[in-house]
Amino acid sequence: MDKFPSGATNAGTIEAPVPLTPDLAGLEPIETLKRRWPAYLAGATTIVMIAMLGKKLLESNLERTFPDNPLFYIFFILLYVTPVAGDYIIFRKLWQIPPEGFIALARKRIASDMLNYSGEAYFYAWARQRATLVAAPFGAVKDVTILSAIAGNAMTFSITAVALLLYVDLLTPTQQHYAIWSTVIVFLMSVPFLVFSKRVFSLERPRLWWIFGIHCLRLVAGSVFIALTWHFGLQTVSVGMWLLLAALRMIVSRLPLVPNKDLFFATLATQLIGQNEELSNLVALTAALTLVVHVALIAAFGLYGLVRKKNEVAP
Repeated sequence: MDKFPSGATNAGTIEAPVPLTPDLAGLEPIETLKRRWPAYLAGATTIVMIAMLGKKLLESNLERTFPDNPLFYIFFILLYVTPVAGDYIIFRKLWQIPPEGFIALARKRIASDMLNYSGEAYFYAWARQRATLVAAPFGAVKDVTILSAIAGNAMTFSITAVALLLYVDLLTPTQQHYAIWSTVIVFLMSVPFLVFSKRVFSLERPRLWWIFGIHCLRLVAGSVFIALTWHFGLQTVSVGMWLLLAALRMIVSRLPLVPNKDLFFATLATQLIGQNEELSNLVALTAALTLVVHVALIAAFGLYGLVRKKNEVAP
């Protein structure tokens, strides 16, 4: 008969640990995988951005006549930086993000240009990786995104109303009808968020109004910069008409189920001011230059990340 009951061991006996099989040893704890998902999401978003940028850049035709006026490129750079700068001001106020956050927000802008709202997913993952920065970033990212859409709709309505008052004679009655009702419909899309604001938003009301104001300023600056960019690219068209076209561009950018919004906008703009070839080339050139800057920044950010990791590993 055994001296010890079944399942018991001698206190003086040390049992050797049972070795893990190769399959079990290769598994990671579930908690570790959960903590790593933001990094995996950020990496996947970057890969998608590179693939889509390469595809669009190959499809674009850069063999065009580049404007000689240097103001065209100055205002184009200001136009490109404006959305990122606006987001940085907002999240600097909300989270006190470091200057590194500007790079993350630039990636967010590039991802959103390639695939709608993928940039928000990327930036949320970036914030989740920095627990000391913010504990629960989802509410703030959601509020900023919704307010951006509301501000865009409101500014589209306002800019179009002003432009129509100044240049209504340039439009046919049919064009006036479509411009007005399209703007009203886009604006009405924001009404549900305003009616149910207490259930939709997470931040307190004063901060929501402040964020809304920053978005409005950013959109006004963007409209002015793109109007000036186009004006110095095609100076035969007045700045006022380009402002009207900037409002039209904002409307077109919010239309669903439009596969090529740049082409659709160029078609509508040509009906307003004519100059079919020159206008189409200018709009296509602006879009292509945006892709070139996207590619250059993605490459620069990748190089910066490699150098940073190398410095961290180095003794």
